[in-house]
Amino acid sequence: MNQRHIAAAALAAAAFTLAAHAAESPGDAAARKALTELVPQAKVDSIEQAPLPGFRQIIVGGQMVYVSDDGKYLMQGALYDTMNKRDLTAARLAVETKRKVDAVPADKRIVFAPSGKPKYKVTVFTDIDCGYCRKLHSQVAEYNQRGIELDYLFFPRSGLNTPSYDKAVSVWCAKDRKGAFTAAKSGANPAPLKCDNPVAEQFTLGAQVGVNATPAIYAPDGTHIGGYMPPDEMLARLKSLETPALAGN
Repeated sequence: MNQRHIAAAALAAAAFTLAAHAAESPGDAAARKALTELVPQAKVDSIEQAPLPGFRQIIVGGQMVYVSDDGKYLMQGALYDTMNKRDLTAARLAVETKRKVDAVPADKRIVFAPSGKPKYKVTVFTDIDCGYCRKLHSQVAEYNQRGIELDYLFFPRSGLNTPSYDKAVSVWCAKDRKGAFTAAKSGANPAPLKCDNPVAEQFTLGAQVGVNATPAIYAPDGTHIGGYMPPDEMLARLKSLETPALAGN
């Protein structure tokens, strides 16, 4: 792409951003202004009317904040519907997480699936060197026996261009990717390899949906169900969410 095309693309992106901001309601604009003045580097994912009257809810960096319509007050924390005993903050964040995670194509995941049709599919952000990540994968056959598919995405906790990151890249670039993954989870150092890989973009995605520890496990509806849990506990948790079977997947 030449400089002319780059400049044209930048102008188009800027025009789109300006148009989007111009279309905001006064309440949305006030909430955005209040947040960006408080946290200039904040990257806003969405602004919308909150279930709490007089407030907007803003998703930023995988977290939810609530800003009053006049921009004077900001709150952070869980918003509960006491009548229906429902965490409204978690429910809305799950929708956003599902949208982002579902956008990762199958060929950019490392998938361990049951031999038959899976009942549930979980997305697991994992680190090669994480102890509980290794414990989880050591039981992968047991999760599969319970009808749970594990879709792995990489989240090297130490960050990009670190030994854990390099191991993830090497695993991805291996001829037998699943075999290399399992061996690395058992403590073997993968042969150093380089190739086009999704590790950096998956690390960025994890940060966007709020991953701060591994393993970070997400149900099909985008709900963060926690970190490591034994197979029966995970199955019970998924059942409690009334996650539908993966019809057609």
